[in-house]
Amino acid sequence: MKVLYVASEVAPFVKTGGLGDVAGSLPQALAEQGCEVGVVCPLYSQIAQEWRDKMSFVTCLYVQLAWRNQYCGIFRLEKDGVTYYFIDNEYYFKRRQVYGEYDDAERFAFFSRAVLDMLPAIGYKPDVINCNDWQTALVPVYYGIHYSYRSWYDGIKTVFTIHNIQYQGQFGSQITDYVLGIDRYHYDNGFLQQDGDVNLMKAAIVCANRVTTVSPTYAQEIQTPYYGFKLDTVLRWYQGKVSGIINGLDIKQFDPETDTHLFKNYSVKTLKDKKKNRDGLLEMCGLKADDDTLVIGMVGRLVSQKGLDLIQCVLGDILRLNVRLIVLGTGDYGYEQMFLSAKGWAPDKISANIMFNGDLANKIYAGSDLLLMPSLFEPCGLAQMIAMRYGTLPLVRETGGLKDTVHPYNEFTGEGNGFSFAAYNAHDMLHVIENACHLFANDKAAWKKMQIAGMTGDYSWSASAKNYIDVYEQAIKY
Repeated sequence: MKVLYVASEVAPFVKTGGLGDVAGSLPQALAEQGCEVGVVCPLYSQIAQEWRDKMSFVTCLYVQLAWRNQYCGIFRLEKDGVTYYFIDNEYYFKRRQVYGEYDDAERFAFFSRAVLDMLPAIGYKPDVINCNDWQTALVPVYYGIHYSYRSWYDGIKTVFTIHNIQYQGQFGSQITDYVLGIDRYHYDNGFLQQDGDVNLMKAAIVCANRVTTVSPTYAQEIQTPYYGFKLDTVLRWYQGKVSGIINGLDIKQFDPETDTHLFKNYSVKTLKDKKKNRDGLLEMCGLKADDDTLVIGMVGRLVSQKGLDLIQCVLGDILRLNVRLIVLGTGDYGYEQMFLSAKGWAPDKISANIMFNGDLANKIYAGSDLLLMPSLFEPCGLAQMIAMRYGTLPLVRETGGLKDTVHPYNEFTGEGNGFSFAAYNAHDMLHVIENACHLFANDKAAWKKMQIAGMTGDYSWSASAKNYIDVYEQAIKY
């Protein structure tokens, strides 16, 4: 099976978030399953020279975008069994940032048409094109309007993956014909329209042969008004082609046996050495704790989506427990100040690191006893899987990928790999933290059993890749 994976960012070449990680890992896993995989990404100015030196020029062509006729260069790079193609146009992609430019609609409309135009130019006809998020949502739209009737393109199927439905590619209606080069009829009949704007994600959901998102629970959640950000009606209408596939994890990168960031490497068989990472982390953060003190880590963006308003409600109550709280991240000013202020009145209980530091992040994953993730919504989440891989138990709210990957402790059977609460309620969260403190101090055997369950879980991309292949086969048969 030939698969073309289209994304606006791909690690390790360029990455701003989780999409880049997925686009950097899933294609390799697909290749290992026997697929012939190509990946397409814009050639941003942010891509380092060391990667550019490994690229070879393939060809160039001109792409028609409404009244514009724009240059498109195509470069190629082979890596780990995957062929990467880079779309070159300095007018669109030699910018100070990957996203957030005034003409993002035009930039990614060009990218989407360039992806389809380049295929005959490079002699590559995929069975399936897998697009990701609003930046590539126009690929199935353009295919349906401009390419599907051409004999060379006949039989290509499209799959659209939603990583976060909050970001939908919404623009004023005037871009329909002037920027996108799509007849106004397609806006007026409601196909491109949502709440009076052009909505690229909605159009992709309608056009694509299959729609996926990044966890089974999130696939159900986004079909409800609370989580669907006004696209829930469309998703319910097309629910027969919507499925959720949990993201995998780069298990080579996040491996406590080999991670060079740790104070001491360890495994399930040498779990006692995790304590050296706990001790090193506490010393590094200027905190002291005995063996019964629960060390809680938090790593990520300090924004309301991550449940920071719940923590704000009960932070004083949390710090009155026998805990040490180590926070790493940046975000909203109010939440940053909340933790800095807490450091002022409880300096022996909390370490507030308002920054992003990859080395410290890994040390927190390895050195904490508990990772706190009380998210309002979480399409998939990686931090909870990283934590479990390092023998740190996650405490999460039951939403999206958190619900799919964290199985709460059952005091009667001893089963579970973490803790969870369902209602978005600060005192429900506090109650579970209190239970975790009690278990940690009084039943080390039960705690260790959960650590082992987490560390031995399968977080690789292999199972996810098989599920994606199933979706591709469904699309081909569609």
